[in-house]
This record gives sequence, structure tokens and C-alpha cells, in this order.
Amino acid sequence: MSRRRKYSAEFKREAVELASSPGVSARQVAQELGINSTMLSRWCREVTGAGEEAFQGHGKARDEELANLRRELARVRKERDFLQEAAAFFAKASK
Repeated sequence: MSRRRKYSAEFKREAVELASSPGVSARQVAQELGINSTMLSRWCREVTGAGEEAFQGHGKARDEELANLRRELARVRKERDFLQEAAAFFAKASK
């Protein structure tokens, strides 16, 4: 399974600019850049709809939240494991 490739906002804007130049098709530009033509078409639609605000990146806040949740999960698992060991220790001691 291949990893998902990430492209910078600058790369996307330049690709859209190349695709919108006269005499060149979006398919040709996509082929030259080594990307899928449907991806380039989607980038063109994003620029048309959002203008300068396109490609701001929405993943950072979600990635931070995911990292925080993973840290909290690790902490809670350590606490759980400690409490299980303590309960087992005291159960043996009381017999």
C-alpha cells in the first residue's frame, strides 16, 4: 500500500496556474507533473471557489487533537495497568 503524497500550497497554485495557461490542457500539465488529472481538476475548482484562501490546510488542528488524544490514552493505559497490578498485589497480600 502506498503512502498518500502531500503537496505544498505553492506547488498546487503553480500547477493550477500552468493548467490555466492557454494552449495547454490540464491533462498535459498533470502528466508532466506526475499527478493525477482529476486531482489537478479538483485543485482548479478549489482555487476558483476559494481564491486566495484555497489550500490553507485544515489538517493541523485535527492532527494536534489526535496527538493529544493519543498521549492521554497512553497515560490512561499506564494508570489502568498500575491499578491492575496494585489490585493483584493487595489481593495476594490479603489471602
